[in-house]
Amino acid sequence: MSRFPKDFFWGGATAANQYEGGWNEDGRGPALTDVTTGATRQSKRYLTYTMPDGTPGKCRTNTELPEGARYAVLEDCYYPNHIGADFYHRYKEDIALFAEMGFNMYRMSISWSRIFPKGNEKEPNKKGLEFYRNVFLELKKYNIEPLVTICHYDTPLFIVEELGDWCNSDTIGLFETYCHTIFEEYKDLVKYWLTFNEINCAIMAPSFYPDLPDEVVAPGYIKLHNQLVASAKVVKYAHEKYPQFRMGCMVAGLFSYPLTCDPKDVLATQQKMQDYFYYPGDVMVRGEYPAYAKKAWKKYHMDAAFFEKDAQVLKEGCVDFFTYSYYCTSCHTTHTDEEKDGVGNLSIGYKNKYIEYSQWGWSIDPDGLRYSLNEIWDRYQVPVMVVENGLGALDTLEEDGSIHDPYRIEYMRKHVDAMADAISDGVKLIAYTPWGCVDLVSVSTGEMRKRYGLIYVDLDDEGNGTLNRYRKDSFYWYKKCIETNGDDLD
Repeated sequence: MSRFPKDFFWGGATAANQYEGGWNEDGRGPALTDVTTGATRQSKRYLTYTMPDGTPGKCRTNTELPEGARYAVLEDCYYPNHIGADFYHRYKEDIALFAEMGFNMYRMSISWSRIFPKGNEKEPNKKGLEFYRNVFLELKKYNIEPLVTICHYDTPLFIVEELGDWCNSDTIGLFETYCHTIFEEYKDLVKYWLTFNEINCAIMAPSFYPDLPDEVVAPGYIKLHNQLVASAKVVKYAHEKYPQFRMGCMVAGLFSYPLTCDPKDVLATQQKMQDYFYYPGDVMVRGEYPAYAKKAWKKYHMDAAFFEKDAQVLKEGCVDFFTYSYYCTSCHTTHTDEEKDGVGNLSIGYKNKYIEYSQWGWSIDPDGLRYSLNEIWDRYQVPVMVVENGLGALDTLEEDGSIHDPYRIEYMRKHVDAMADAISDGVKLIAYTPWGCVDLVSVSTGEMRKRYGLIYVDLDDEGNGTLNRYRKDSFYWYKKCIETNGDDLD
C-alpha cells in the first residue's frame, strides 16, 4: 500500500503579487507591493512615495510614511513585483509544465486589484475576470484542481492609503463584494478557497521586534479581527450559496521548541505558539476566541468588547479545512545569552544545535513538519494541507540548460517522508503544494536569486534576463514522486 491516500493532492504554490507581473495592464490597480523596491539579504526593501511638492522618498513600513506623502513609483527604483515571473503572459506555458510534473492541484492567488482596481468600485474589471477564467480553464484542461487564495498580501493600494487598510472595518464590506463577485464568476471552476494568506502575520511584529511599543502592536490585533470577521462572513456566505465549495484558512507555520528543559522556557514557548499561531487558527476552525486571547487584549490595553461583539459572526463562519506554511522551526528561551538563529528566518529565534541551516539562515527540520502536523490534527480534527514548503537557495543555470539542485531534492525528500510518517500517525493530510514551484520574487527581500522553484526562470535581481523556463533536476525528481504517489523518492 502507498504511504499516501490515492486521492492525495500533489502540486505547487505561487502568489499573484510575486509571480504574475502585468502590474498595470488591462485595468489592474496597484497594491502595496507595487511600490516596494527590491533588496538583498543584507539590505532592506523600501516603500516609495512623493511629497506634495514632488520630493521623492523611501520608508521601511507604512507606519513611517510622512504626513502628506503619497505612495508612488519612482523612476530610479526597481520594483521586482512589477514583473514577477511574468505568469500574466506565460500562464499556458507554465501550466503545461505543471501538468508535465503531474500536478493535480495548483495553489494560486487572485489579485484583488485586478478585479477591483481600487477596491471600492461598483462593477468589476472585466479583463481581470477574463484573465483568471482563462487560467482556470487552462488548469481544467489538464485536470489540475485550483486552490485559490483570495487575499495574498495584495490589498488594493487605494484601500491601504485612503481607508486605513484592515484597521478600518469598512474594508470588510469591500472584501465581501470582491468575494461574492469571484465566487459567482468561478463557481463551476474552483472548489477549494483560502480566505487570507498567513493571516497571523498581522500580529507577528513582536516576534521580530520584541521591544515595540504597545501602540504599534495593538493595531495588528484590530486588523486581524476585521480579517477574521471578513473571513467568517464570506465562509458562511459560501456555505449557504455554494455548497460545493470547501473553504479553508491559511496560517504561517511558526513552530518553536523550548531551547532548554527550564520550565520557564517550556511555558514561554507554549505562550508564543498561542500568541502567534493558534490565536487565529482557533477562531477560524473553532469559531471563537480562545481563553488566552484575553491576555493579549489586556497586555496591549485593548477593550475586550471590541473583539467579543462579533462572536456570533465568527461562530457561523468556521472553515472546512486547515492549511499552513512550513519552512523551518525555531527555538525559544527566556535566557538572553544564547545564540540567535540566522537572519531571514520568519521569526528570529535561537540556534538549534541539532539541525542544519540554509544559506539564508532558515533551519532545515523535517521532523518539525511531522510534529506540527500531529499538533494541528490533534487540536482541530479537520483535514490539513501543507500549502507552502521549500528551500530557498542559489541555483546555477549551466550552459546546456540544466540546473543541478541536489540540496532541494534532499530537502523535499525528507519532508515528503515526514508527511508520510504523519499520515501513519493518523493525521488526515490531504495535500502538499510546495512553495514557488516556479522561481518567483522573494517576499522578504525581493530577490530572484533566492530560488525555491522546480522550474528555473531566467531573471536576475535587477530584472535582466530572457524569462525563459528551464527544468531543474528537482523537476524530474518531483515528477517521479507524484507518479508513484510519494513512494519513489530516490
